[in-house]
Amino acid sequence: MAVFTLPQDTGRLQAQLAKAGTDTPLVVCFCAAWCDTCRQYETDFANLAGQWPDHLFIWVDIEESPELLGDEDVENFPTILVQDARGNRFYGPLLPHIGHLDKLLKSVTGMPPVCGGPPPLRPLLSAAA
Repeated sequence: MAVFTLPQDTGRLQAQLAKAGTDTPLVVCFCAAWCDTCRQYETDFANLAGQWPDHLFIWVDIEESPELLGDEDVENFPTILVQDARGNRFYGPLLPHIGHLDKLLKSVTGMPPVCGGPPPLRPLLSAAA
């Protein structure tokens, strides 16, 4: 599946969210356009999305869509959020090696929800203009 880059792909993402079940995990990378590490990681993130067709991969420029972070701050890039119907399964920075995210995705559904992190994104994404 393709990566949805926000805010440019908001309409396409809204259509995909309407089709996807509420239990479809969201894998969100919070980055910034000026960050060299993010630009290098973006290609790997897109390639990984193709290996996880049952997940929605979303690339968020924190300066373009800060409302998706709620009260959270991003201090290191990339910062990853994995969120499903039960809540945030992971929220925090990862080393910019895509293998770390792949390994995390293999185990995250068995992990309990974490305290903290951004608010539920589905309502925010569905209401975005």
